[in-house]
Amino acid sequence: MHSSKAKYINQLLSTENDHQKKLNEIVLQSIEQEKLLLQSITQPKDEPLTAGQRLADRVARFGGSWKFISSFVIILSVWIGINVVLQGPNRFDPYPFILLNLLLSCLAAIQAPVIMMSQNRQEEKDRKRNENDYVVNLKAEIEIRTLHQKIDLLIHEQFKELIESQAEQIKLLHTIIREDRKKGM
Repeated sequence: MHSSKAKYINQLLSTENDHQKKLNEIVLQSIEQEKLLLQSITQPKDEPLTAGQRLADRVARFGGSWKFISSFVIILSVWIGINVVLQGPNRFDPYPFILLNLLLSCLAAIQAPVIMMSQNRQEEKDRKRNENDYVVNLKAEIEIRTLHQKIDLLIHEQFKELIESQAEQIKLLHTIIREDRKKGM
């Protein structure tokens, strides 16, 4: 009877060692996957901006503000007001305001590409940020998968131990029943 118990205990210990080995493998695999993901994450670098890039940012910031719109309306109103009120040769841009149209066209022709340069640079930053977010989400998914594997392994091992324990209890019950029958005879 003692040798069967020792054998059973050795089996439980070897099962526990196998269980620990499997958990260690899952953890090591998770760590390796995490290292690969962390290597692919690019940290946003504050690269020094050129003078043109700084100017493009300022123009885009100012060109997309209410300050620009209100000052633009004021300048246009003053321009038109001066050219309507002044008479004769003192007017520098008479009624169809051809000079004003030319200036507005030039302003739009210069301002649009400058704003687009700023937006393109911002779009590149956003793209890198989105790539990093994707990698972080992928890392979280791997962690969740690893947790699922660990829980599945634990459930499997506990179920296996429960079945073995029940089998051992059934054996003990059969032994007790046999002993009771022998005593009863």
